[in-house]
Amino acid sequence: MKVLVINRTKPHIAMPEALVGRQPIYNLELEVYGYELLFRSGGDMTADFLDGDMATSRVILNTFHEIGMSEVVGERRAFINLTRGFIVGEYALPVPREGVVLEVLENIPADPEVLLGLQKLSEAGYCLALDDFILTEERRPLLQYASIVKFDLYNMNEEQVKEQIKEMRKHDLLLVAECIETVEEFESCVEMGFDLFQGYFLSRPKTVTGKRVPENRIGVLRVLAKLMDPKSDLDELERLISTDVTLSYKLLRHINSAAQGMPRKVDSVRETIVRLGRDSIRKIVSLFLLSGMDDRPQDLIITAMLRGRMCELLGIASNIPQANSCFATGMFSTIDALMECPMESLLAEVPLCDSIQAALLDREGVLGEALECVLAYERGDWEEVSFQNLTGTEIKSAFLAAVNWTGQMEMELRGA
Repeated sequence: MKVLVINRTKPHIAMPEALVGRQPIYNLELEVYGYELLFRSGGDMTADFLDGDMATSRVILNTFHEIGMSEVVGERRAFINLTRGFIVGEYALPVPREGVVLEVLENIPADPEVLLGLQKLSEAGYCLALDDFILTEERRPLLQYASIVKFDLYNMNEEQVKEQIKEMRKHDLLLVAECIETVEEFESCVEMGFDLFQGYFLSRPKTVTGKRVPENRIGVLRVLAKLMDPKSDLDELERLISTDVTLSYKLLRHINSAAQGMPRKVDSVRETIVRLGRDSIRKIVSLFLLSGMDDRPQDLIITAMLRGRMCELLGIASNIPQANSCFATGMFSTIDALMECPMESLLAEVPLCDSIQAALLDREGVLGEALECVLAYERGDWEEVSFQNLTGTEIKSAFLAAVNWTGQMEMELRGA
């Protein structure tokens, strides 16, 4: 057995910066089951590697040894593509068994050596998935070692998909529909019998003709817009929060939690704002307000917070004058999906400043550039990942810091 070594010592070899992203995989309740790890080398942000083994090795190195799996996926499962070299034991596989799903790529043949390798991995306790799987007699032997099968819906028509599902149900398997881009596609996949769903369909609004957003939700957006306005003074922030008894209770509970370590109990909204600071208050209150939309998937709210925080960190790292508007830009980028209403209609009702509206509608200005960078990173569209003069390292750091912060906020959301 060989260990694939990445040489960092030779001066004439410039190892590119590794970008690590993630794509969510949901269950039927639209809770995040796991994340497929997205990986590319930096520099020119392309996927040029000597071979697939090197790519997989860099994923493992970055995720499990340099960054830490919990930093990238939290308590969810990490799906990692596996090449032939790792399957047949040519290279060591230094990843934990718990919380990891190893994906067998579609271009790996089901030859005796591969089948033996999969048998050993399965017996060792690893969870195996078949990626972009299409059942043929040649590939049928792979099913005996798999727990999860993933379907790329663009490779088959609906009748073919249904026939494949019928065959898969003869085995004890979880079936994943990949590349789902809209809510309508998700609903179709539910009807066909899939168990898990991969893609960014939650971040796009369902097409509903003539639907009117309830006034109470428009009210929430107006409060959020006021909170995000840097011109709002202490008195106005206190008034906005204090008029909502539930919101005030959650905020006081937050500041008096053990995690905040206050020397004495804080019992007023005004003191809470002063102690935590206006920027922290805006983020925390935004989270609590969005979480009040309990008929919407929680991960959509988490996505709003992640986008907001990453946009903000990009703005801070690049020292742009509009850095204080970056959080609002990222957070409001999901309101069309949250409200199931076109962005243009919502912004007509919400008093956001012109620069944020231009960023949300047309990706204009530096705020639009920051949002486009975040969305490209989210999709794993590495060729489009750039912002101002920031390096790949700095952009990746912003993403990981945003993931960490959002994880903390998610715990706060559950507690509240």
